[in-house]
Amino acid sequence: MERGKECLSRDYEKSKVCAELSSLGKDDFRSLSMISYSRKFPSGTFEQVKQLVQEVVSLTEDCCAEGADADCYDNRTSALSARSCEQDSPFPVHPGTAECCTKEGLQRKLCMAALRHQPQEFPTYVEPTNDEICEAFRKDPKDFADQFAYEYSSNYGEAPLPLLVSYIKSYLSMVGSCCTSSSTTVCFLKERLLIKHLSLLTMMSNRICSQYVAYGKNKSRLSHLIKLAQKAPTADLQDVLPLAEDLTDILSKCCESTSEDCMAKELPEHTVKICDKLSKKNSKFEDCCQEKTPMDIFVCTYFMPAAQPPELPAVDITTDKDVCSSENKKAKDQYVFELSRRTHVPEVFLSKALDLTLRGLGDCCDSGDSTGCLTAKGPLLQKELSSFIEKGQEICADYSENTFTEYKKKLTERLRAKMPDTSAADLAQVVDKHSEFASKCCFINSPPLHCEAEIDAEMKNIV
Repeated sequence: MERGKECLSRDYEKSKVCAELSSLGKDDFRSLSMISYSRKFPSGTFEQVKQLVQEVVSLTEDCCAEGADADCYDNRTSALSARSCEQDSPFPVHPGTAECCTKEGLQRKLCMAALRHQPQEFPTYVEPTNDEICEAFRKDPKDFADQFAYEYSSNYGEAPLPLLVSYIKSYLSMVGSCCTSSSTTVCFLKERLLIKHLSLLTMMSNRICSQYVAYGKNKSRLSHLIKLAQKAPTADLQDVLPLAEDLTDILSKCCESTSEDCMAKELPEHTVKICDKLSKKNSKFEDCCQEKTPMDIFVCTYFMPAAQPPELPAVDITTDKDVCSSENKKAKDQYVFELSRRTHVPEVFLSKALDLTLRGLGDCCDSGDSTGCLTAKGPLLQKELSSFIEKGQEICADYSENTFTEYKKKLTERLRAKMPDTSAADLAQVVDKHSEFASKCCFINSPPLHCEAEIDAEMKNIV
């Protein structure tokens, strides 16, 4: 039975790849492979990815040709995965490769196909100047195209693949036109304007899909609820919860979609809902909703900072047994919403603290006496949560309200008051360390994977 499944899986894989080669043609198949493998191996070098693409295209061409041996594809892909497991492999290495290499045959290949890097939360790609672009393009157009596909895809690899392909294709078309034009500068200005929307859509999709991949669906929903509650603290739960759920559904549908227009269609519809529900709840939302295009509106609302929390009575953890009902998420959602709109601490802190708190509540729900457990454990969970939030507020104090220079000045004054005996050189070192942390983890869209580890370290060492 297992052998039958293996054969079906193998045959499906081969027919899918051969159909792709047939419909795209060799050049486009190679370009797509370059983008796909650059996304898959963002820490691999350009040479390693290029070598892998060369092997994949070669074996696909040979094994999909008319009259090719029936076992050609299976044999060649097995040899490729075996080569990937060798110590001197010329191919890019994935953190999970070693584990896959303990498996055999199809299981090894499927394991390698499923490997995935963590999202690149800090893209490092810097676009060269027009002159540098054209110099590289004229020198070797094909190599320039490969290099750009590699650089861009390895940096923005969480953007949906069809969107990434479309942007890279448009960018290379622009370069081809403008580097052969008599008015290069004018051409670039005009063409960049034409692909601005696609560029913005690709970069923003990479950002929001990176967070979705890092958090998963449930935590992503919680994260969007926290951010919206902080941006519109005077709104009601019924205003913000449907928006948080709508964006989470869009990401679950579009981040892995094979449709090029999934994000292009869904995000503008989402911005209409944002403006409908929140433009009267915060003047900044109203300002954003005046932007020219739906994409500009989305970008404006995405980067909007948290508002100052209104004066409201403190909210306690709910110890009602309703919190244990899987059908009734409302008690948890209401608590997350009420806490978020009262709390001026970045979402990465609040998500982390709430994760621990909700897990504690979940443990009570799984116990024999959930009511007794909630009553006993609730105050302790509340104390831990409040302490975590206070520390987060102390670490990020002044960051979101000031320029970076002003923030460092205020941070220096605060730390000097706390550490009066510290030398100027040592104090400067502590200030640099704290401000480096704040620049990455104290704003509303801080990257969750990087900041989770940083927050753990910072909480232990808080001055």
